[in-house]
Amino acid sequence: MYYHILLTEKCDSECSYCYKKSLKEFDNGLDKKFKFDFSSPEESVVDIKKLKKFLTKDENPVLIFYGGEPLMEIEKIEKIMDNIGNVSYRMQTNGKRLDKLPAKYVNKIKRILVSLDGTRKRTDHNRGFGTYDKVMKNLELIRNNGYKGELIARMTLSEFPDVHEQVIDLIRSGFDSVHWQIDAGFFKFDYNKEIFEKFVEEYNASLTKLINFWVKEMHNGNVYRIYPLLAIAESILMNEKTELRCGAGHSGYAITTDSKIVACPIMNCIEDFKAGDLTTEPKDLKKFCVGGKCLKCDYLDLCGGRCLYWNQAGLWPNEGDELICKTIKHLIDSIKKKIPEIEYLIDEKIISKKQFKYEKYFGPEIIP
Repeated sequence: MYYHILLTEKCDSECSYCYKKSLKEFDNGLDKKFKFDFSSPEESVVDIKKLKKFLTKDENPVLIFYGGEPLMEIEKIEKIMDNIGNVSYRMQTNGKRLDKLPAKYVNKIKRILVSLDGTRKRTDHNRGFGTYDKVMKNLELIRNNGYKGELIARMTLSEFPDVHEQVIDLIRSGFDSVHWQIDAGFFKFDYNKEIFEKFVEEYNASLTKLINFWVKEMHNGNVYRIYPLLAIAESILMNEKTELRCGAGHSGYAITTDSKIVACPIMNCIEDFKAGDLTTEPKDLKKFCVGGKCLKCDYLDLCGGRCLYWNQAGLWPNEGDELICKTIKHLIDSIKKKIPEIEYLIDEKIISKKQFKYEKYFGPEIIP
């Protein structure tokens, strides 16, 4: 099982699509849909002995350091890693403090997801001047200090839809893999039909270019680890149906700052999505699944429902959700069209099915 551990709710960034939007999100009606509990502390008070006891009951536990910004709590990271034994580690970070965590700890983290939004210009626009150079310098440092794990760029697409250009830039910058999330459906106030319709049209066109690039590179034996493309292609090739692809509420959970266990990190204050706590047997954690119109959708077996929070919160009107789904259907349909070409390359042994294998549920967005 995968567990995101929220080390702190604090963050040292003020990103335009997260911090700044949250300041404008008032009266969104969620208090009438969900029961909230805001009593949890800002910083983790999880007892490491209890955490260790809980994890030992899981046959294959994976602990993902998460926040806020987890590297604002370096001492907690060190204590956890010093005191918990047979656990595999991952991390989601903005990367700005990676130079502060000693190499002996960094090098034990098998996969690190780093929030960058593409080029220097795009990243700094979204995340603050100087962010790109600082993060890239830190990534070079940890590589020089012996880091051999996977470095994954985590993009957010907000006002700009040029996914093709930004993903390629990150690949060429040295990242092992890339994924992205469209900033849509997570805040009530930011829906604008005219603006988002234009975004979807341009995004789908850019996504088509990216998929064409991805498959063209396969002719040279390269299967780039662009997670949304890789995972959907693998499911089609293997004739595999999927649950919610992030794993939230069935294969992955979040451990809150006060030891509750919830379906995913974004739900850390919502009582409705509490699955248990550190005294609960992992096998007995409550399961959650998407509902509503997703259950009647022909794309569900490959999509999985996009996002549990989005599905349950319903912050955008139906027409807005349909536009989001239009991007998902375009993604899936475009990859389906490429499957005969991909299968040909596999048959000719130019690429192999093994190149499409990936670790599920540790963080990358598959359905943006």
